Amino acid sequence: MRSDKPYTNVTFTKRVDHEAGRHRPPKAPTEPRVCVSCGAVYEHRRWVTAAQAARRGVAVAGQDAPAPVRCPACRIIAHGSPAGMLVVDGDFADAHADEVQRLLDRESARAAEDNPLGRIIDRRRDADGRLVVSTTTEHLAQRLGHALEKAFTGRVRFDFSHENRFARVYWHRD
Repeated sequence: MRSDKPYTNVTFTKRVDHEAGRHRPPKAPTEPRVCVSCGAVYEHRRWVTAAQAARRGVAVAGQDAPAPVRCPACRIIAHGSPAGMLVVDGDFADAHADEVQRLLDRESARAAEDNPLGRIIDRRRDADGRLVVSTTTEHLAQRLGHALEKAFTGRVRFDFSHENRFARVYWHRD
């Protein structure tokens, strides 16, 4: 019997993302752990900033502290595989490049208070002269796009990959 369903089980079981979870270790590390690169602290099965860990009274220094590791964000940066991309385009963005950069920096710093694994990897200009910002998480790319839209209006478009966890955010203002 033929079904009228617009989908099959194949569309849900097929996954192209071969890199999924490679930035995570096979087992959760012992606590507390400190990232060698950025200083983030792993405690209570979560990565937090060193300042948050100090406020909670987590001791990470001393002789009995476990060996340091690299957090997932630092491994993503070292591997060079971003999870989000923001493309900033338009005459307004070119004329107010410093303001746009400051907004992206401030919003990234505010996002790091909630999730220290969400970071800007790099900023570059593509062949068309657009600013391309790569991020370690797809959520940070979305957040930066929302911040640009809220601060400077313009048009923002979000594209999500169904198979891979990757977000492309396009912001444009003439």
